[in-house]
Amino acid sequence: MNVAMVLIAVPVIFIGWFMLTYNFLVQDRNRCDESWADIDAELKRRYDLVPNLVNTVRGYAKHEREVLDRVTQARNTAVANNGSPQAQAGDENDLVRGLRQLFAVAEHYPDLKANQNFLALQTELANTEDRIQRSRRFYNANVRDYQNRLQRFPSNLVASTFSFPSREFFEIEDVSQQQAPVVKVEQA
Repeated sequence: MNVAMVLIAVPVIFIGWFMLTYNFLVQDRNRCDESWADIDAELKRRYDLVPNLVNTVRGYAKHEREVLDRVTQARNTAVANNGSPQAQAGDENDLVRGLRQLFAVAEHYPDLKANQNFLALQTELANTEDRIQRSRRFYNANVRDYQNRLQRFPSNLVASTFSFPSREFFEIEDVSQQQAPVVKVEQA
């Protein structure tokens, strides 16, 4: 009787553990997908703000065409990139560098710096950059947890059995580029 109970209990416990581990892996994978979607939404918000910002600056800084074109091209490249987080991070780096140059140009035009539309766009962009940073941290934390579960024994056995894919962190190469563009607002 005891041997029969053990012979039944061991497979039941193993199957229960296997199902529970599989469900945790699915939950972690879905959490990564959801948090990546949050980053994507914030990036789209930034992409929508950039043309408005460029057009506002264009009206004041007509001879700064090269900077404006560079920002527009960087934005278009970033919008078109639907690849891995690592590939998107490279395009995002280019866009952030372009935006910094755009704000540097704006510093040379006092009328532009006082323009309410420009100031509102700067504020919205700074808020969006903060939201992107929060979303990136949340995504990377979810990827960390998922990767840990994929690599730990014995859950790695379940992960390899069902071919759960590895995930990439969304990182920016240079620490100085991890900060939102500086918005300088002068009081009139």
